[in-house]
Amino acid sequence: MITKDLLVNSETCTAEIADMWLDALNTACDKYEINTPERICGFLSQCAHESSGFKFVVENLNYSAAALRSVFGKYFPDDSTANAYARNPERIANKVYANRMGNGDEASGEGFKYRGRGLIQLTGKDNYVAFGNATGVDAVNNPVLVEHPEAASLSAGWFWDTRHLNNYADQKDVVGMTKRINGGTNGLDDRQMRYAKLMDQFKG
Repeated sequence: MITKDLLVNSETCTAEIADMWLDALNTACDKYEINTPERICGFLSQCAHESSGFKFVVENLNYSAAALRSVFGKYFPDDSTANAYARNPERIANKVYANRMGNGDEASGEGFKYRGRGLIQLTGKDNYVAFGNATGVDAVNNPVLVEHPEAASLSAGWFWDTRHLNNYADQKDVVGMTKRINGGTNGLDDRQMRYAKLMDQFKG
């Protein structure tokens, strides 16, 4: 079981944030058998990294023109295109997420509607549908639900379960967990640091 002391003493989040998330995190962990120190520490460290200590649960798409060229060069191949979309998160999401992950075309608005939300970001209509079917959360018709602690935690647990991350956690394989979540090893140092601090609390 996750406790407020565990979250605060491991510097995973502040006491105020712990109060907000504690029940929802425990519900998700119970549902998806995240129930050993290794699994709990793996799950919490990855969620905390992805959400900057449970503070951010909606994808930030407020990119400058230069950042669009750098991050989404495929969609913004020249300065004029990038400048037309810069600092407009809704238009950016609708362009870069159009016609994939179950989303409609750019005009459908589904790229923005189904942008990343949750502790481990749920992205794309297909994922919102799958999550909703698995849990009963009406994420398709009301995607903003995934911004709130209960569904944000549940969606992270669902992702964790569907990617068999308990198996990696059982092996204390932080690199493996990170690759399954991130697709690479971005932020690995922070994830490892968070994991170690959480494990120290169980040892203590």
